[in-house]
Amino acid sequence: MLSTGIQAPSFALPDQNGRTHTLEEYRGQKVVLYFYPKDNTPGCTKQACAFGELYPQFTEKGAVVLGVSKDSVASHKKFAEKYGLPFPLLSDEGLEAIRAYGVWQEKNMYGKKTMGVVRTTYLIDENGVIVRAFSKVKAEENPQQMLDTL
Repeated sequence: MLSTGIQAPSFALPDQNGRTHTLEEYRGQKVVLYFYPKDNTPGCTKQACAFGELYPQFTEKGAVVLGVSKDSVASHKKFAEKYGLPFPLLSDEGLEAIRAYGVWQEKNMYGKKTMGVVRTTYLIDENGVIVRAFSKVKAEENPQQMLDTL
């Protein structure tokens, strides 16, 4: 996980519609950048839907929400359409941003060690600096936590 007070790593990733997003295009806005393990899993669905429900409040506060996982663009498209998600889901199949943000870590699943995305959320300010970092967040609580942090 990255520390607060540093410049957030740059990225260029496609969303569920194939449009490439870069961190630089959001200069002047706060960015809630959340990394999650997998589309259509219970925790990830709860987190995404809660961000979706609160999305108008994020935009009122001048913030954008971007979800990132290693799922494909096609998977993201189905996930976003199924739940009516109003924000971009970025596909990082090559793990570039996932590794750059320090969220690709060893996990212990049922006694077996595997590598995977640790649910983590960053708040990035208008100048691209990480101002808050939350690791191992609770999926259902994280969206409200981020809104309160704003």
